[in-house]
Amino acid sequence: MTTAVPTSAAPASPAAVGPRSTALRRLASLGRSEATLLLRNRSALFTALLLPVLMIASRRGILKQQASSHPGLDVDTLLIVGTVGGILAFVVYYNLTAAYVGRRNELVLKRLRTGEARDLEVLAGTAVPSVSLALLMSAVVAGGGAAFLHLGAPVNPLLLAAGLVLSIGTMMALAALTSAFTKTVETAGITTLPVLLVSQFGSGLFIPLEVMPDRVADFCRVLPTTPGFQLIRIGWTGGDGSAAATGFGGTWATAAPYLVTGAVWLGLAVWGAVKYFRWESRR
Repeated sequence: MTTAVPTSAAPASPAAVGPRSTALRRLASLGRSEATLLLRNRSALFTALLLPVLMIASRRGILKQQASSHPGLDVDTLLIVGTVGGILAFVVYYNLTAAYVGRRNELVLKRLRTGEARDLEVLAGTAVPSVSLALLMSAVVAGGGAAFLHLGAPVNPLLLAAGLVLSIGTMMALAALTSAFTKTVETAGITTLPVLLVSQFGSGLFIPLEVMPDRVADFCRVLPTTPGFQLIRIGWTGGDGSAAATGFGGTWATAAPYLVTGAVWLGLAVWGAVKYFRWESRR
């Protein structure tokens, strides 16, 4: 009777181990998980989807009243640009602040840090659904404006894209910073209120800067959320209401102060987020 001699197991092939983990794969995985949680949160999803309709309805009447006393005010363009800015503020900033707080209190962020994902990937992956939803809604609003309000094509698409990137980056950094001072998801509605009010009433969304007194408008132009929103407007229309830009180069000249101010605020917001962000709740 012969006894079979055990042979050593063959080394696993790369295909058996599975695909190699990359930053993109980790971001996609985190984004899918966060998207599932967002879809299950009916209140957040309902607010995000209903928001554009409410914004258009409320802003249109206000802008028409302002246009009656300020001839030449482009109501339709201000309506669409203001709605896009409001979407970025609520869907990205507010939703993301609540998401960071909720995942932190559930110790999800702490557990994710023990895996392969880097800190920046964890934060970015959590933001993927909110940013994607905001961009999709903005595209729908812009397309609707072009179709039903007969708005022209963007004068400078690069500036419009720069405004979107700057606005989203600032909102993400501010969300991470605000979450550090927010104890629960329920209190996020209170802690995010200052930035939301500044973005709505101080950054030209509800009240255009050109109808404000000069000193008030100059102050509002250097608020954290104003540069990105104004870059979106300049990229679309060619001007910010205070100066008429001529040609492609003129739009860059008009946008230069907003680019500088926005970059400074983005740097400060990122610095504050890095310094104060908390990965687990303090007991």
